[in-house]
Amino acid sequence: MATTLAAALARAVGVDFEIPDGGETISLAGFAVVTGFFAVVGIVIAVALRRWSARPAERFVWTAVSLTAISLVPPFLVGANTATIVALVGLHLLAAAVMIPALARSLH
Repeated sequence: MATTLAAALARAVGVDFEIPDGGETISLAGFAVVTGFFAVVGIVIAVALRRWSARPAERFVWTAVSLTAISLVPPFLVGANTATIVALVGLHLLAAAVMIPALARSLH
C-alpha cells in the first residue's frame, strides 16, 4: 500500500515511470502487484529461517538488506530518466523500510 501511494504521489509531481528499454510505463497496479509478490517472497524467507535457523531474525535482516541492495541496481540499467530512477530506488527503500522491520520483529 505504501509503495503504491508513494508511486501515485511521484506520478502526480511529474515522474513518468517510463522504461525505455521495454517501451512501457509502469502502472500503479504494477507497483502493487510487484510489491505484493516480493512481500510474499520475504514472508517465505522469514518462515524458512524461523524453521531452520538458530537466529532467524538476524539472518533475515542480513538476507533482506542484501536483497534490497541488489534490487537497487536494475533501475540504473533500464535507461529511464533520472526522476524515474530516483523514484524507483526510493520505492524499493520504502518497501524495505516497511517490510524488513515488521518481519524481523515477528521472528523474535
